[in-house]
Amino acid sequence: MNTSNSRVEPIAARPFAFPHDGSIAASHVALIVIDLQRDFLAEDGYFARMGYDPAPLRKILPNVSSLIAAARQAGCHVIHTRQGYRADLADMTEYEHWRRRQSGLEGTDALLRGTPGFEIVPELDVRDTDIIIDKTANGAFTHTDLEHVLRARDVTHVLLTGCTTEVCVHTTLREASDRNFICCLIEDACASGDAYAHEAAVYMTTVENGVFGVVADTAAVVKAMTSKEQPA
Repeated sequence: MNTSNSRVEPIAARPFAFPHDGSIAASHVALIVIDLQRDFLAEDGYFARMGYDPAPLRKILPNVSSLIAAARQAGCHVIHTRQGYRADLADMTEYEHWRRRQSGLEGTDALLRGTPGFEIVPELDVRDTDIIIDKTANGAFTHTDLEHVLRARDVTHVLLTGCTTEVCVHTTLREASDRNFICCLIEDACASGDAYAHEAAVYMTTVENGVFGVVADTAAVVKAMTSKEQPA
């Protein structure tokens, strides 16, 4: 399918539509899927071993899959992130070692690159044309080439999904906003093991008339991406 001239129609969102100034060329939009790895979603992964229930994270997978398919159909960029430390732990600070000890994870392979838990869950359709960004920090822009990748592809608008809403998703959203990317958080395509934290992160996105961006749901985004309308 030739998507070179495809456009994304305005997405119903709050506190205003996304983009705020009308439709946008799909090539300027990136769907960012944050940290949907086995370590966060599996019952024996890092997240579960920290004492959280991964079920809410797994629940969003059908929505994320729908968004990935719609983004590809529209001609948007699809970017996945994976969080994890080097296998030799050279990038793990003393504080991070301490947190692992406190959680009983010292000496385990939790969140280590090259391990099964580091990989994106097989339920998601990851293709060779997708971009994968590996990160150590919560924010996907910190110590990575994500910004360079987005600028090189002339991306100006980003749609954010993944886990967890209040940590890696919202940190990345704030980093993107500070770099003048226009952001949309897809609230039913991101999740947390803490329902209150999820709701607070979603709410914070919209304060001060969208200081960090807007909030939409999966159905609205898919509808806008799959619109049959063509640019005038």
